[in-house]
Amino acid sequence: MTTADAAHRSPSTICLDGRVFAGVSNSPTGQVSGATRFRYHQDDAVVWAEYEGGEVARGFLVGTRAGERLHFRYVHLGVDGITASGVCDSRIELLGDGRVRLHESWAWESRPEAGTSVVEEID
Repeated sequence: MTTADAAHRSPSTICLDGRVFAGVSNSPTGQVSGATRFRYHQDDAVVWAEYEGGEVARGFLVGTRAGERLHFRYVHLGVDGITASGVCDSRIELLGDGRVRLHESWAWESRPEAGTSVVEEID
């Protein structure tokens, strides 16, 4: 992507459909890591993803998008056989190379912890 192309794209308009993300950082009580892969889908303001890897055997998230903000609930099965669920608010950042980074604030609903994480688009 050229610099001119990047100037016409913004975090509010970039489509997430088909993008794959991996964990970059996470709070100690989170289960997402660099081995976790998220496959995002988007249909207008509806977003969803499947994820797995690292401590997560299989996971799903579903929610909504308003501009550069995502709000969703997630549920997954850990490799330990324990289910977990929570809620997350994310902010979309468009990187200079055209990839997308998500800054997340999350809270477990299945246990008391909360935290922040970053996931970033991979090729």
